[in-house]
Amino acid sequence: MNNKELVFSGVQPTGNLHLGNYLGAIKNFVSLQKEMKCVYCVVDLHAITTFQNPEELKNNILETTACFLANGLDPNKSIIFNQSSVPAHSELAWIFNCVSRVGWLNRMTQFKDKAGSDKEKASVGLYIYPNLMAADILLYKATHVPVGADQKQHLELTRDIAQKFNKDFNCKDFFPLPEPLILKNISRVMSLRDGTKKMSKSEESDYSRINLKDSSDEIVKKIKKAKSDSEPIPDNIKSLEKKPEALNLLTIYSEVSKTNLEKALIEMAGKEYSYIKGKLADLLVAEISPIGKEIVKLMNDKTHLTKILKKGSEKASIKAEENLKNIREKVGLI
Repeated sequence: MNNKELVFSGVQPTGNLHLGNYLGAIKNFVSLQKEMKCVYCVVDLHAITTFQNPEELKNNILETTACFLANGLDPNKSIIFNQSSVPAHSELAWIFNCVSRVGWLNRMTQFKDKAGSDKEKASVGLYIYPNLMAADILLYKATHVPVGADQKQHLELTRDIAQKFNKDFNCKDFFPLPEPLILKNISRVMSLRDGTKKMSKSEESDYSRINLKDSSDEIVKKIKKAKSDSEPIPDNIKSLEKKPEALNLLTIYSEVSKTNLEKALIEMAGKEYSYIKGKLADLLVAEISPIGKEIVKLMNDKTHLTKILKKGSEKASIKAEENLKNIREKVGLI
């Protein structure tokens, strides 16, 4: 990697980070900081596109920071801060509101999913937040962004905005066109109660997910109660794909055991669900339980967490203000 390459990624402080967040994003952050310059942001402005209880939001910002640290992110190697502490994010988002096109935003499928059936009552912030996401990335001229399948469209919008800005203001290559960074072909982690739905903190049943703060006993209990059927695990991928709950358990098992789905299937083919659940529970307790304990420990010293965010904000602001000054000049703002 050359010195100009930089990774940006953000996590919303919505509370109760779970196994899907861990396997799909946070676990990869640690390996990335060993290879590249990284900026990791607690994107609190994105969180308020839907109403948040103010006290809970403050706590969730710190808890997300604690989660970063508990998983091994090092504030001496990566910049770790919360988005709202660097005003340049909001200013660049407004500039991008004036560069981005309504038609582009109308094609964003996540707005349709999150707004639900009554889109008239959704906040304007929810509609235009892809522009803020583009600002988050391009403010630091990030070249790489770790993305999941549900975020590729937003990264494409970021690239469109960068290209249009460069063309409109006659500044070729001013903004880089960020590349998606897919470390491995991981399938999405699905609900333990319904293998057709993504694991989510918004699902009513807490048994649908493994939270990163779950105790060892809670992890074991949730895996034991995960939805399954009476037939043995299939012996081929085609049959496995017809059983979403079995596919989900094997996907999680393959990720945590550091193997691949094909090898996991060879190991588990013909076995009863109780067998894979027992093996998976042991692996998750060994990997997740220490993280949960460390999060709780870190949350007992909120002053320390606040200081880490403040130092990260100071580092981020230096980069952000330098780039924003050049952006203002390109646009003609004085």
